[in-house]
Amino acid sequence: MSAVVRPYRPADRAAVYEICVRTGDAGGDATGHFSTDDLLPDLFAGPYVDLQPELAFVLDDGGQVVGYVIGTADTAAFAGLLRAEWLPRLAGRYPRPPDPPRGREDELVGLLYRPERLLVPELAAHPAHLHVDLLPSHQGAGHGRALIDTFRAAAAAAGAPALHVGVSPDNRRALGFYARLGFTPIPVAGRAVHLGLPTS
Repeated sequence: MSAVVRPYRPADRAAVYEICVRTGDAGGDATGHFSTDDLLPDLFAGPYVDLQPELAFVLDDGGQVVGYVIGTADTAAFAGLLRAEWLPRLAGRYPRPPDPPRGREDELVGLLYRPERLLVPELAAHPAHLHVDLLPSHQGAGHGRALIDTFRAAAAAAGAPALHVGVSPDNRRALGFYARLGFTPIPVAGRAVHLGLPTS
């Protein structure tokens, strides 16, 4: 059976969390890098599948979830949801870190307390954003393109004219992937590389 893109289901949540960890180190495996393996998915996967599951899609290979695309059609509204709904849900698990942070884990937990970081003026013309991850076994076969095409259509139907992604400059494979799909750079200050694409 060939892998197919389908809408996310609540039963997929554990698989999405696992894939987020296994691809969380600039595309490599981040298992064991932090005090809990839930940290990365609690920041970069859980809020999307729990708060906006209608914009979540998975790659299903014979009943096994091997990739996903998640995101929002309205980054500003999503930042509000993170502040109102997601932060209260996780604050007990991740206490506010000291300022300045003591290390990488503190830096990441600090993101939970700063959902407004997503409100970047240079990205306003690209109100949707996404995260896409595939297990190594399913990379390079066109599945990433299929996932993004599915999300683009859903974001367009939700009214977003364009979308953006943020990529670590260390993840050269991802940068090449997005370039092949037609994403173009958006100048934004900071270390992350931001890329944009119209939804239609």
